[in-house]
Amino acid sequence: MGRIIREMVKEMPDTEIAAGVDSVTDETADFPQFTDIADCDVPADVAVDFSNHTAIPPLIDFCLAKKLPVIVGTTAMTPECLAQIEEASKEIPIFRSANMSLGINLLAKAIKAITPALEDSFNVEIVEKHHNQKKDSPSGTAILLADAVNDSCETKKDYMFGRHGVTDECKITDLGIHAIRGGTIPGEHIVIYAGTDEIIELRHTALSRKIFASGALKAAAFMAGREPGMYDMNDMLK
Repeated sequence: MGRIIREMVKEMPDTEIAAGVDSVTDETADFPQFTDIADCDVPADVAVDFSNHTAIPPLIDFCLAKKLPVIVGTTAMTPECLAQIEEASKEIPIFRSANMSLGINLLAKAIKAITPALEDSFNVEIVEKHHNQKKDSPSGTAILLADAVNDSCETKKDYMFGRHGVTDECKITDLGIHAIRGGTIPGEHIVIYAGTDEIIELRHTALSRKIFASGALKAAAFMAGREPGMYDMNDMLK
């Protein structure tokens, strides 16, 4: 994601990368690089994160010290990380989304619109597909979409992660979430509403990771100069 953002910024005359932070430096980069964010002494308007949950605590500490807005695109975070982000948002603006794609977030809006009319008579299942290097399962996006279903249900659904070894009644209040890993699939999510004699499928397919970089850069422009607080795609898409 860092490489993709770097390439996309080259086409944006009003945006530049002030510095990069990674465990491995890139000799071809034309900006300062640091392996430890605490060593970064370059001024910037906003920080953009696509990393690992282990990098979140020092990132938030750094942004608090610099009073720097931050875009958090990392998923599979621990409860401690989430609590730190929530507390830090009282002092700095933080934009967090499990998926930076505009399309995915519009899909979540569509889910919230149709679910109330279907929840009593349609089973809901989510299938997500990703490349074979993805570490977390299910994806943060699958959970984002499941939460969109649940947020719009009068009777909350119980998440079921796969069905191996489970003998169940496939209750209307179950929401199955299934993960597929293989090859170089950038990301595909299918939300299935299965009723009697009819099926509705809402599908989003990422053809490259550029869509996530594009959303993150739009979020960075949106967040520069914001007041402290928690922000997400819904705020940007208003």
